[in-house]
Amino acid sequence: MTIQKTINQTIEFVKKEFKNAESGHDWWHIYRVWKMSKNLAEYYPDTDHLVIELAALLHDVADEKFENAIEKLGELEAYITNLPITETQKEHIIHIIKGLSFRKSFEHQPERTIEFQIVQDADRLDAIGAIGIARAFSFGGFKGREMYNPDIKPNSFKNSNEYQKSTSPTINHFYEKLFLLKDMMNTEIAKQMAEVRHRFMEKYLHQFYDEWEGKK
Repeated sequence: MTIQKTINQTIEFVKKEFKNAESGHDWWHIYRVWKMSKNLAEYYPDTDHLVIELAALLHDVADEKFENAIEKLGELEAYITNLPITETQKEHIIHIIKGLSFRKSFEHQPERTIEFQIVQDADRLDAIGAIGIARAFSFGGFKGREMYNPDIKPNSFKNSNEYQKSTSPTINHFYEKLFLLKDMMNTEIAKQMAEVRHRFMEKYLHQFYDEWEGKK
């Protein structure tokens, strides 16, 4: 099987997995992370671009925030095992996927290869800026959370369990995660992109609070 056929097959696999997914974590999220990963990888020509593309495409199949994560992890590992790539590449992809998420930042960080860093940056970039704002409200609505409640202050989480159990309003999520991501980028190009998206979120919240209080 050619590299392109392997990628196309993986795209079809992922599309089926996310057929009825919440719009903040659907195929189009995967698509954006995949495209951004490819764009970032262009700055690092000596990296394994196939590992980057496949890890980006598969990174959310077994996301821990969803109830069937353990079952999906088994399916994911079985899919990767059957890919026509080297054992080293398979292990690398699984390593990236298992250590990628924001929740993992509360734990001991795994070794972050440049391929790991690129996919992680791409995923984090999709969580901020205009798309990040849309995704935050989409997920908050999906979970039935308040949009904003000035009586509920943002949390400072001590561990991944506290973060995962949070039910705070969507606006709080800006302070609990989104505004933290700019300083968590790995690659220089992602840091530059994150600055722009971060400023957009700040401007958005300024407008949001003005409108909330009925200001002009």
